[in-house]
Amino acid sequence: MEPYKHIEKNENNFEARLLTKDDYKGFAPVYNDFRDRAKSDYMFELEPLEFEDFIEAVEKKLIECLILFENTIPVAFLVYTTAISEAIELNIIHSFKMENMIERGMYLLKKFLELTKSERLEKIVCYPMLGIQKDLVGDIARYGFKFVGIAVLRFMMSGTNSRAILNMAEFPKLDDDYKFVEWDDKYYDDAVEIVQEGFNDSADALFDPRFKTIEGTQDIITKIVRDLYAEFLPEATTVMLYKGEPIGFCFMNLTGGRIANIPIVSIKKEHQGKGLSKYMLKKSVEKLIEWVDTGKKPITEVNTTTETNNFQALKMYRNIGFKEDYNYPQSYLPIKNI
Repeated sequence: MEPYKHIEKNENNFEARLLTKDDYKGFAPVYNDFRDRAKSDYMFELEPLEFEDFIEAVEKKLIECLILFENTIPVAFLVYTTAISEAIELNIIHSFKMENMIERGMYLLKKFLELTKSERLEKIVCYPMLGIQKDLVGDIARYGFKFVGIAVLRFMMSGTNSRAILNMAEFPKLDDDYKFVEWDDKYYDDAVEIVQEGFNDSADALFDPRFKTIEGTQDIITKIVRDLYAEFLPEATTVMLYKGEPIGFCFMNLTGGRIANIPIVSIKKEHQGKGLSKYMLKKSVEKLIEWVDTGKKPITEVNTTTETNNFQALKMYRNIGFKEDYNYPQSYLPIKNI
């Protein structure tokens, strides 16, 4: 049985096409309904773009917006981007007032897959299913999507016992051959090599295939350190040296001026299994605490993600004061499923 053959009878009321200038006025209420629900229903940390800024991004081809019309009225939309050379990133599926989310969402998804058929000959589709989008998991699985569970963890600067846990955490004395320094651009090539080695066969590489190549990992590291993802924090990015050579990295950046994020932690394979990541995390988080306490930056939290079945990483984060906030399915459609 073909996916969603059972809803064909409803499709005569639907039409899906890419957003055009003629649609802006009618689409605005649907987009603004999404903005109103972004934090509560989609777990967004920051406010999405204002409508005018969103339209500008569409017109500049930074993103693509597919609109669903029901009886000629805009009722839902899907946003995606092909900015990542190795993947098509599906950013959001939203239905006005959350009505008929599954039926409308699946119609949009089917049209999206039709529109991107040629690109998907060489690219995977990745789709972080935040918030209410979890409800679509069983349905998009019919199209061949696979899933990785992602846990979001937070270290809160105040209002919780995160700091107390960090202060009580045990850190055995390290060999004198290990040293910590902050980020310097001279470590770029080492970072690319160590991150690519560490993530090549990880779950992250399933939905971000850039980790599978040196060139792709260069793109990731470049975007981190050149502020293309968020504001890079070189002083809070910890580099671990062993006998003077870099063997580990804990990157740190900042979004919205208040929310710190750890995008990548990686250690050279021969130094793994020794609990060294914990030391780098401690060093980076303590730098942020220093900034908060001296009034240098009004950071409210540090967040990071890891796979829900990576029990070793989850234990490490918990032991230094991070707490799991929520989890979501990170879905991806492999090329072989075209």
